[in-house]
Amino acid sequence: MTEGRKRRGRALDGILLLDKPAGITSNGVLQRVKRLYGAAKAGHTGALDPLATGMLPIAFGEATKFSQFLLDADKRYLTTAKLGIRTDSSDADGEVVETRPVPVLDEAQILALLVEHFSGEIEQVPSMFSALKHNGQPLYKLARKGIQVEVKSRRVTIFHCRLTALREDEIELDIRCSKGTYIRSIVEDLGLLLGCGAHVKQLRRLDAGPYKAEQMITLDALQDLAAEQPQDDGEKGIQARLDRLLLPVTSALEDIPSLTLDGAQTQRILMGQRLALPEQAPAELIKLIAGETGVFLGIAEISDDRVLRPRRLLATG
Repeated sequence: MTEGRKRRGRALDGILLLDKPAGITSNGVLQRVKRLYGAAKAGHTGALDPLATGMLPIAFGEATKFSQFLLDADKRYLTTAKLGIRTDSSDADGEVVETRPVPVLDEAQILALLVEHFSGEIEQVPSMFSALKHNGQPLYKLARKGIQVEVKSRRVTIFHCRLTALREDEIELDIRCSKGTYIRSIVEDLGLLLGCGAHVKQLRRLDAGPYKAEQMITLDALQDLAAEQPQDDGEKGIQARLDRLLLPVTSALEDIPSLTLDGAQTQRILMGQRLALPEQAPAELIKLIAGETGVFLGIAEISDDRVLRPRRLLATG
């Protein structure tokens, strides 16, 4: 390699379920993993705050085309709320803006609030310290400059919000929610309802879409695996060990039904052409499978008149 020439990286496709450590940004840990794999293309599928740990799916190569499906997926979190202290960012990384005494709380009181205010569809106002944008500027950048803007509420769904621990000045919650839900806002709102304020002390994402906590690998374990002296094959042996951790692209699409195409239909789809389906389609969105080989081709949308339109296709070259 000549001096000054950038290394392109190797082409690989798949999804790594990383257990993100605390104290680093999602992009920061993404770049470390990308270097470990020597990958040409990689991206994460839903940022976690530096304070947060847990599920951070990292997509390589062709898998990045389907990142939106994981961004749109339901998530599950475990969070610890610190009572009696409010911060400007609603988490432990922020500046303290108010302290109040914590009242004596009982489990029944907390459970009643969770059922009434944090169950089903709710209106939620995101924190100013979020990545949402206002006139092209991330809100957190405006907040750090002391600029406050009106943040519109958004409708999100809380599938469950369970009390898992109650201590003198801390509450632990297990929350499963739809995309776009801010756990910091839930904790902030709960603190206001309790009359003492609260902020997120700890936050861990357990699940994302079809992926579960037990499938994750830590960054330390990944680095140790990459550092192990291979018995043979040198760098290729290291790459093979790392590659075995990757899940196929289709693992992110388990909830989407499949449609098997014949040879002629496969060719038309790969050319970007539409298909008229003679039978009732199984859903509005489907996975396309080449019947002759069983290979996953991509995702297509089906209109009301049963016309199939390619939406995301894998590269075939």
